[in-house]
Amino acid sequence: MSATLTLVDLLGAGALLLWGLRMVRTGVTRAFGAGLRHWIGVGTRNRLAAFLAGLGATVAVQSSTATALMTASFASRELVSTAMALAVMIGADVGTSLVARILALDVHWLSPALFLAGVAAFMASEASRPRAVARALVGLGLMLLALKLLGAATEPMRDSPLIRSLLAALGEAPLLAVLVAALLAIVASSSLAVVLVVMSLAAAGELTPGLAVALVLGANLGGAVPPYLATATYGPSARRVTLGNLAVRLAGCLLVLPLAGRLGQALASFSAGPASLVVDAHVAFNMALALLFLPLVGALGALAQRVLPAPQPEERGPRHLDESALDTPAVALACAARETLRVGDVVETMLARSLDALRRDDIKLRHEIAKMDDEVDDLQEAVKLYLSRLGRDGLDDADARRSTEILSFAINLEHMGDIIVKSLLDLVAKKTRHHLRFSDEGLAEIEALHARTMENLRIAMGIFISRDVKLARQLLEVKTEIRALERTSAERHIERLREGRLETLQTSALHLDVLRDLKRINAHITSVAYPILDEAGELRQSRLRPHPAGDEAAARSGRAAAH
Repeated sequence: MSATLTLVDLLGAGALLLWGLRMVRTGVTRAFGAGLRHWIGVGTRNRLAAFLAGLGATVAVQSSTATALMTASFASRELVSTAMALAVMIGADVGTSLVARILALDVHWLSPALFLAGVAAFMASEASRPRAVARALVGLGLMLLALKLLGAATEPMRDSPLIRSLLAALGEAPLLAVLVAALLAIVASSSLAVVLVVMSLAAAGELTPGLAVALVLGANLGGAVPPYLATATYGPSARRVTLGNLAVRLAGCLLVLPLAGRLGQALASFSAGPASLVVDAHVAFNMALALLFLPLVGALGALAQRVLPAPQPEERGPRHLDESALDTPAVALACAARETLRVGDVVETMLARSLDALRRDDIKLRHEIAKMDDEVDDLQEAVKLYLSRLGRDGLDDADARRSTEILSFAINLEHMGDIIVKSLLDLVAKKTRHHLRFSDEGLAEIEALHARTMENLRIAMGIFISRDVKLARQLLEVKTEIRALERTSAERHIERLREGRLETLQTSALHLDVLRDLKRINAHITSVAYPILDEAGELRQSRLRPHPAGDEAAARSGRAAAH
């Protein structure tokens, strides 16, 4: 039972240390985040300035991970070169070791004073910055308290045969010790927290100097992994920074690990004690990396660019609008039709992904769809300008009609994109913001109408190319079916409202607005059929039934003319 309680005490103290570290990081970031970002941004004129910027920022936020993410964001926007960003990261690694050195001082008696100052500052002000500073003060107090609790929790380990056996086994397998410490740093997302825990274990007298060095190496290696994972979905410019930092630490571990025992003994000869040895090893390792790799950041940056090259820019402009074909209207119209079909493909993708965004409340997907709409706008404008140049020398009637059809369909596709982005995606944002959920029946009805809309869009693009009168008539008849489907879904929705279904009550306006938007998109889709049917003589001039009074007046007028 005592072993279990000791483990709970150790884990609880570790959790408190992580929470205090998080409070300091978030507090300083909220209070001085803009200043720190500016500090990093302007501090990259040369490698030494970049090194000092990373060191200062990390001492402030007590997290090299936070500094890494800020630096990666600058690199992703091309505001800092890869070489200078790596210099910032080397400084950040030294900064986190200096934080460990400061926290290793026996100043746990400051903890109550920091709690008092933090709580008083928080209660005395309503402004965001003073409250953020207060949060950082309380977090620092929690960290000092946690270190005291860690020391108390590791005290019983001196008499534990199990712990002694485990640490002895790790001492015989330094590579395993490195991997264990790295895993702990990855789980905790903090090399600093693991180094402080190792320091507490060392203070209990259970770590050999060589094992202490191996665990410090693992903590440093593992601390570089969370930033790399956090930027996995970023662009190459951002990933180069975290990958380069990980490579530097890995190279350092590979160089030092074979000498861990000897270096540990050497450090033990002048360190104040086992706990001090851990922190000294942490500082010495990062200072050595800085001396070795800071002059090489240019070469490291070039190597990172070769490993993660910049992607080829996407071809956003028109692909099929051949300028040389403008002298041959038939060929030019075919080019414009092909480009318009490309617009249709983009709109089809937007429409398909809009349903995924609606189902999953996916913010990232919403941004991707919005970018696609920009492409639709650009391509539609290019088609319009291309067709306007085609008509300068005059077109025969058939080519003029085809030009109008192409332009009309391109404009309708652009309107569909606007509905998706400016209306459907706004509804997705509203659903996400208010944590709303459609009923199963309501979502099924939306999915059915959406599937029919997707099918109609594909048919419309086929009609656009083939100009098939029969298909055009079928598509126009579908418009009536869409209205009926939308009306039926709305009626079923009203029935669920009468039943008092909670999900239906919460999403009533949202459900009806989605149906309305899909109906509007279908109206633009069916527009492709009108010019084809009109040319074939299958459209009436008016959809209104003849008025009886108007028929009688026309008859009287005809009789009068006959007389």
